[in-house]
Amino acid sequence: MNSSGIWYFDAHADSLSMSSFLKKDIRENDMQVDLLRAKEFSRYAQFFSVFDNGKGSSDISGSYDRILSHIRSQLEKNSDLVIQCRNAREVENAGAASLCAAILSVEGAELLACSEERLESAYKDGVRAVNLTWNHDNALAGSCATGTRRGLTPEGRSFVKKAQELGILVDMSHASAETFWDTAEISSGPIIASHSNSAAVFEHKRGLDDDQFSFIVKCGGFVGINLYQDFIGGPDMSDLVKHIEHFMSLGGEKTVALGGDLDGADRLAGGIKGIQDIHLLYEELLRLGYSEGVVKDIFYNNIMRVVDKVCGI
Repeated sequence: MNSSGIWYFDAHADSLSMSSFLKKDIRENDMQVDLLRAKEFSRYAQFFSVFDNGKGSSDISGSYDRILSHIRSQLEKNSDLVIQCRNAREVENAGAASLCAAILSVEGAELLACSEERLESAYKDGVRAVNLTWNHDNALAGSCATGTRRGLTPEGRSFVKKAQELGILVDMSHASAETFWDTAEISSGPIIASHSNSAAVFEHKRGLDDDQFSFIVKCGGFVGINLYQDFIGGPDMSDLVKHIEHFMSLGGEKTVALGGDLDGADRLAGGIKGIQDIHLLYEELLRLGYSEGVVKDIFYNNIMRVVDKVCGI
């Protein structure tokens, strides 16, 4: 089996931002994702992050406009292969036309100066998901990377509410546990963790504990499995699958998805070197006895359901 016949919807890739930093074309390159390799999937939809690996200060908010300009130029240049989408209907239309459906996310609200006004502007740009934090605390919330145990600030609470009013997915990957539970307390709809694994399987600050995962099940969100070896706990396919199986044991059939962190992680698990190898995980899940319906949910439908519910028309 290869990628042909597979529908693949991934919740997090840094590829378009990285193509800006590395001055590469998203059409064909030596990164983990390019559009020509992605075309092997029968359908391919991707949340592409706008991110900047700066120092977490408000000074990087100017990076958003620069990176967005690059992304737009790449989408226009490669319009025969990719189209920006803002809702499930547009994703469906893109797939029917054999185009990659590109949805924008923002990894770290400091890129938006932690501003609700900038958040509204980003929504108009087509952004449909936002991580409250990246690897730094900011004016809204605490990050799991800092150890400060900060939760949502009053500004953060207001920001979460505004995002959900707009139809932007609130993403808990990178957030502190305190931020997670503060967000859960005030959330009016599904929240997600676009690229996070199970802390019960492999203890890591970037993982979700069982209670956090169970809340995302309950609220109707999704969790994208991250392929980065350092978050998985080993390099093998069996190490990766343990995270999926544990989440499935917690009632995750309609919650587990993929958020590979491609082009944001240099060592992927399971023999996966790039998007061309994603089919290896599909095949392994079938080999382990998961029904094709369940595997299709993990690979596509579970994200599509949440996008359809949250991201509006």
